[in-house]
Amino acid sequence: QLVESGGGLVQAGGSLRLSCAASVRTFSAFTMAWFRQGPGKEREFVAFITWSGSRTYYRDSVKGRFTISRNDASNSVYLQMNNLRPEDTAIYYCAGALGAIATTSPTSADFDSWGQGTQVTVSS
Repeated sequence: QLVESGGGLVQAGGSLRLSCAASVRTFSAFTMAWFRQGPGKEREFVAFITWSGSRTYYRDSVKGRFTISRNDASNSVYLQMNNLRPEDTAIYYCAGALGAIATTSPTSADFDSWGQGTQVTVSS
């Protein structure tokens, strides 16, 4: 089970930190990711971190603004979002996949554990 928190309303240029708490015994073996789904849009990949924590990957539009990290001791993954833009407005979902994934541009199909989502709204 994955539970997100930390969403909210922020002005453009502001920051938010999303958290995801996982209720699994082997969290350190999971590749973890953040996806988002904006109004009228399909769910899209935002960032993921490998099970070892040694590599991170981002979609181009968030590179340099968002940072994904994990803390295996607390079974948690985070998304620090800086310099937020109105186009970042979406429901943000935490996702997990046991082991490695075979792509650096994953889709929803690459992950089989999902949270319920947390709303992020960026006003202009």
